[in-house]
Amino acid sequence: MVQAVHRAVHVLRELATATPRLGVTELADRIGIAKPTVHALLRTLEAESLVVQDRETGKYQLGPGLVALSNAYLDSHELRTRAVTWADLLATQAGAAVWVGVLTNHHILVIHHAFRPGGSVQVLETGASLPWNTCALGKAVAAFLPADRRTELLAGELPRVTGSSIDDPAQLSAQLDQVRKTGYALDDQELTLGDAGIAAPVFDRTGEVVGGLGLVGPVERLLVDSARQECAIAVREVARSLSRDLGAPRNAGLRAGG
Repeated sequence: MVQAVHRAVHVLRELATATPRLGVTELADRIGIAKPTVHALLRTLEAESLVVQDRETGKYQLGPGLVALSNAYLDSHELRTRAVTWADLLATQAGAAVWVGVLTNHHILVIHHAFRPGGSVQVLETGASLPWNTCALGKAVAAFLPADRRTELLAGELPRVTGSSIDDPAQLSAQLDQVRKTGYALDDQELTLGDAGIAAPVFDRTGEVVGGLGLVGPVERLLVDSARQECAIAVREVARSLSRDLGAPRNAGLRAGG
């Protein structure tokens, strides 16, 4: 790797987790490199609008240039482009929000969010990064990964976001095996108290899992006995339709993740 680029990315990641801004000294301490080097990195990133400096405090935060880059990523992402219509259809059908996500390292990145129907206030979650083990989307994707990648995820950090989050590798492994049998995954208040998720994997033309699509909403709405099976079937069928739209073979879910 090119060291300067690696350090610049590290700076951006630290600023992404900071509240609300960080100074040169703080960044140098967090990253473990000299202040002059951090200052030079920040000036370069600032010239490209990737960070901005508060003129009163002298501290830095992420800049508007990152928005253009992230939008370009989303706009060019084939799964997101293909998923928009299917996600809207599922949201209307189920009366709940729909997330589409992809696995990046050990997190699920939400690349599309279809709002639940109705006029209530909702927060757009596109761009959110979620620990894979805490959400149905993450389990749906992980269940169909190659065995070595799935083992790597289970051996990695398994954060507890709520009291219901599962951080036991054996329990998660058993859940993933069940997901492979049923074709969908669940989370019961494991990411957000009061909310649940039902998600299914999405496959591409190679037959590999490339993401997931799922419903997100109040636990009493999605996981109550009278609705859970109906919602799960709807999610699974829409995910299959999206997979076919991406050119996936019909046996994609059967031969993936062996």
